[in-house]
Amino acid sequence: MSKHSTPNINGKGNNHVYTLQERFFRSHFWHSLKVDLVAQICFLVFILYVFMAIFAPLIAPFDPYDPVSIDIMNSELPPSWSEGGESDFWLGTDNQGRDLWSTILYGTRVSLMIGIGAVLLQAFIGICVGLIAGYKGGRLDSLLMRIADVQLSFSTLMVAIIVLAVFQASFGTELYQELAMVMLILVIGIAEWPQYARTVRASVLAEKEKEYVDAARVIGLSNTRIMFRHILPNTLSPILVISTVQVANAIISEAALSFLGLGMPISEPSLGSLISSGFEYIFSGAWWITMIPGAVLVILVLVMNLLGDWLRDVLNPKLYKD
Repeated sequence: MSKHSTPNINGKGNNHVYTLQERFFRSHFWHSLKVDLVAQICFLVFILYVFMAIFAPLIAPFDPYDPVSIDIMNSELPPSWSEGGESDFWLGTDNQGRDLWSTILYGTRVSLMIGIGAVLLQAFIGICVGLIAGYKGGRLDSLLMRIADVQLSFSTLMVAIIVLAVFQASFGTELYQELAMVMLILVIGIAEWPQYARTVRASVLAEKEKEYVDAARVIGLSNTRIMFRHILPNTLSPILVISTVQVANAIISEAALSFLGLGMPISEPSLGSLISSGFEYIFSGAWWITMIPGAVLVILVLVMNLLGDWLRDVLNPKLYKD
């Protein structure tokens, strides 16, 4: 039997072409997930959050956006396991009489939409800037990176507070409430793009000196094709890690802005606006209005950050072992 047809330990020849599914289950990524219990738990919890957010209209027993289903007489009811609670509201109700469980489901969807939308925007801007700066180099690189440095010198919350406050003062609260989600995505996304730009630029500086880039230039491929079709795929690992952490940061930023009254309106609650709306009642005994959404937010952010740390370790080539 020739060496080319010798079966391996799985009974397949050395020249066997693995399917995409087989390659995934043989990958370092899948092996790392199988042996890391914390990563498994975090991944399952995140999937649960996403599932509840997507199917909130089917899971929630009440519609917090429907005034007909809200009774002000049910306001500030404690959870069903506490004294004075009712079985219909197992997490209690808020100060408007809305079922807290239903409101949290819808609020989680809003928070995730803002977090993911903001990250997609900042990733698009940052990747484009980082690719151009790293590939072109020279004065253009210096200019773009100085702009990024200036942007980094301002905190996200400071920029967001100024922009959103000016928008409300200029166009009125009513218009702002209609465009609140779009405004939050734009402000948080634009404020955080330098994180991507600096990371992508560093990866591009290393990749553009490799032989496959020289070969692409020799055969006459355009700079745009080289950047986006050849260099960009080799920089996706750090982008994925940053995106995981940045979603958590965007959700925290939205929650902080909502707490300051510059986030989502109370009629379209996010986790941040729920925490804000119940804060004034926490010392009157209605602790659940703030504490339960706060716990949901903390768990979501913790899970995202732990997943980001795990991805950073898994995708770091220096940690690979033969």
